[in-house]
Amino acid sequence: MKKKFKCEIDCANCAAKVEEAVKKIDGVTDAKVNFMMQKFTLEADDARFDEILKEAVKVGKKIEPGFSVEF
Repeated sequence: MKKKFKCEIDCANCAAKVEEAVKKIDGVTDAKVNFMMQKFTLEADDARFDEILKEAVKVGKKIEPGFSVEF
């Protein structure tokens, strides 16, 4: 399943770091954090999508405390 969300992130460097970390989560096929558009795209296992999304947000907040995603 692939879904796009509006997100808030403070800098392009942080967006790249969050993107790389989210891609390492088990079940994630692909992830993109677009700083300019303030968009977060997550492609992950359908059966565990909600669980993976919550984990992705948690990982993002560890790297960039200002990172947030509107579900």
